[in-house]
Amino acid sequence: MRNVVIVGYPPVQILDVAGPLEAFSNVPGYQVQLGTPGDGDTLQTNRSVVLAGAKPTVELIGPIDTLIIAGGPGAETGLYDQTFLAWIRDAAKRSRRVASICTGAFFLAAAGLLDGKRAVTHWKFCDRLANDFPKVLVDPDPIYLKDGAVYTSAGITGGIDLSLALIEEDYGHKVALDVARFLVMFLVRPGGQSQYSHMLSHQEVTSKPLRELQVWMLENLQNDLSVERLAERIGMSARNFTRVCLRETRMNPGQLVDRMRVEAAQQSIDSSAMGLKEVAAATGFKSADTMSRTFSRVLGITASEYTSRFKRSPERS
Repeated sequence: MRNVVIVGYPPVQILDVAGPLEAFSNVPGYQVQLGTPGDGDTLQTNRSVVLAGAKPTVELIGPIDTLIIAGGPGAETGLYDQTFLAWIRDAAKRSRRVASICTGAFFLAAAGLLDGKRAVTHWKFCDRLANDFPKVLVDPDPIYLKDGAVYTSAGITGGIDLSLALIEEDYGHKVALDVARFLVMFLVRPGGQSQYSHMLSHQEVTSKPLRELQVWMLENLQNDLSVERLAERIGMSARNFTRVCLRETRMNPGQLVDRMRVEAAQQSIDSSAMGLKEVAAATGFKSADTMSRTFSRVLGITASEYTSRFKRSPERS
């Protein structure tokens, strides 16, 4: 039985705890224990909900398989309880692997566990993590990162993605996928995906016609998405459409189309058995070579390189 300990400094972000707790608890091979730095048996969350069944950290002795430090307002003050930091350092020595959820990375950094390591946290706090802890190699983009036996994740739901990745490490892709299906998650995402993709950020566009156009584009990536065609659909001149697109998305129409097609291709590569030619055809690229060049332009790596890094390997027998 693998012992998973989830602890955070109160008040914790409730989903930082509940997400991993639910994911690991759905696998029979794990025993999950909540921890609290306090003396009682509860863990205070940021939503006035108290989680019962927690054990004081002073009682959490012995080997730990996976130590998870949750984030939340208690981790975001810039003040770090030295007793809690000492416990984290000691517990890390007794753990096979250590992980942080969201701003829990600040406690790992304050404990010195991220010195010289690549790490990520919620995109809103990445600059601060880098400024407060210059020895940490902060990468603001991924959903989660692994550096040796230390794992860090992006904001809130990124903790569930990391939990699924850890489950997959231990028990294989099928078990992780079964948990994702039970949690009704859309996709088991690899850590290298951006935590702030255009498919999410398009919702910030203030122009309703442009938001509606982007939804149509996502549903019609195989169609002609030239500037003229898109401008005609939205009822603007090509010149005015380009101006609006730049103002609202900080990309010209061609860059917008490339970004949307690349992200759709990423999802196909991550979650299907299609080859690159099939992915290219399904997402509107003229050829696999064209798709690869666009990947290089948008992501800095070719489609083949992306596939080798993030494509799901066949399930072990």
